[in-house]
Amino acid sequence: MIKENIIKINERIAAACLKAGRDPALVAIVCVSKGRPANDIKEALAAGMRDIGESRIQEALKKLDNIRNTNYGVRLHMIGHLQTNKAKEAVRIFDLIQSVDTIRLASEIDKQAALINKVQDILIEVNTSGEEQKYGFSPGDMFAAIKQISSFKNIKIIGLMTVGPLGGDLVQARFCFRQLRELRDKLDEQRTTNDERLVLSMGMSDDFEAAIEEGSNMVRLGRVIFEG
Repeated sequence: MIKENIIKINERIAAACLKAGRDPALVAIVCVSKGRPANDIKEALAAGMRDIGESRIQEALKKLDNIRNTNYGVRLHMIGHLQTNKAKEAVRIFDLIQSVDTIRLASEIDKQAALINKVQDILIEVNTSGEEQKYGFSPGDMFAAIKQISSFKNIKIIGLMTVGPLGGDLVQARFCFRQLRELRDKLDEQRTTNDERLVLSMGMSDDFEAAIEEGSNMVRLGRVIFEG
């Protein structure tokens, strides 16, 4: 079933990209394995998934051997809220930390990465919906935060992340996704290097097509992969 679900997801991504005039090959899928058993994750890997997202450090640690001990070249993503006191473990196991939401957290990630001679890839989480229960920098504070975090030597900011509004309102979701894309575009204008375009991680099982149409190049999918 998982393989069939992934085929359908790729078809939906292709349709959303066609509608937006984009190349579906440029949209990465992060397979969210939170709460899923090892066999389901292995099935997803066998079906082509290479980016695995986890929300909790302890759960990721339990699954680490099963995820890493493959020939697939898996990249592990931290996609949930990360407490500062868990930064050490996060830096040790994750290829990309998507949920950097405070300068204090970024500073600790930088410190822990330096201790193991690692440059940690991160995304800056932005609270585009303005919901109080969500984490992330406000759009107005984001640029100042990025300027400060960019000075850390053992962190590399490779993009932005947001979570759509709670409740499944696609109109509001599109507004949030469009806002993040516009912020990314402004960041691109300010850059003087020829680095690849910044990652836009936005869109989950209920709204990933809208996110892609608004510019997402990384979607985080769990239920639609494992349940259909």
